[in-house]
Amino acid sequence: MFTTLIKQLGTLLISLLGLTVLTYILSLQSDTPIHDYKSQNVFFQYFEYLQFLLQGDWGISSIHKRSVLTDFLQHFPASIELIVLALALAVTTGLGLGILSSTRRGGWLDNTLMTSSLVGYSMPIFWWGMLLVLLFSLTLGWTPVAGRIDFQYDIQPYTRFMLIDTLLHHNQYGFDAFLNALHHLVLPAITLSTIPMAIIARMTRSSLLAVLKSEYIRTARSKGISQRRIIWIHGLRNALQPILTISGVQVSIIMSGVIVTEYIFAWPGIGKWLLEAVSRRDFASIQGGVLALSIIVIAFNLALDFLSIYLNPRLRRPS
Repeated sequence: MFTTLIKQLGTLLISLLGLTVLTYILSLQSDTPIHDYKSQNVFFQYFEYLQFLLQGDWGISSIHKRSVLTDFLQHFPASIELIVLALALAVTTGLGLGILSSTRRGGWLDNTLMTSSLVGYSMPIFWWGMLLVLLFSLTLGWTPVAGRIDFQYDIQPYTRFMLIDTLLHHNQYGFDAFLNALHHLVLPAITLSTIPMAIIARMTRSSLLAVLKSEYIRTARSKGISQRRIIWIHGLRNALQPILTISGVQVSIIMSGVIVTEYIFAWPGIGKWLLEAVSRRDFASIQGGVLALSIIVIAFNLALDFLSIYLNPRLRRPS
């Protein structure tokens, strides 16, 4: 297990170095230098660039005239709320649909769920988001069109996580502000979770079906163990390995999809901030945003690798 962990950390370090090289090359495309380098040599400037990053100096935004890292941290909580809820919806609903489909293999429910997941996987997120807005916001009036909360609520950004900040204003608004913020969050989260949900559902079905054909499952059934216990205790734990792997890939999909989703719903997060930086050629913000989001994806995948090692006894054996 220790050897495996060292290999994973080594892979993480190589990925981070490669990422800093790419963002350093991007920073060189700016008309004005993002950092004040002492050396004239491009090779030595890269090491100065690393030093600036470690010190928290990611450059100054040409739009807002503030530190890029400060700008990122101001917009990041809004994106985190959206990403966490979307990922939670994708994983829980995808697992549930995949398990339900595997237990009804070949039936009408299985065919319906798998066809729906294929449609969800194939649908462009920008088109799907606009369809949801047209149906639930403009036609039915069930959800807000855009923003994080109604203007009638004066919420001070203590943490910049709207759901937390509304709870901190409980004495002023009760739970009305919290429910209003959650109401604004639901439709963007559903839009963002659709593609990962479909992929996780299909992977759960195929993985669980393969496990349910195993000899030890037949033995468990012959001992009279209930089908529910076989699926949830014996089957799903061993089927989680490929599901965790594919879930790590979904984080990358969600990170890229959040840019389009935030634009559709006017969500004031990292995606909207990055689009503004691209449209106004703010290279410092583009470099900082790409670097920070990539670090988050790498760290999440590393955490999933550690979880896979914990769940798979074969990976914990010394090599």
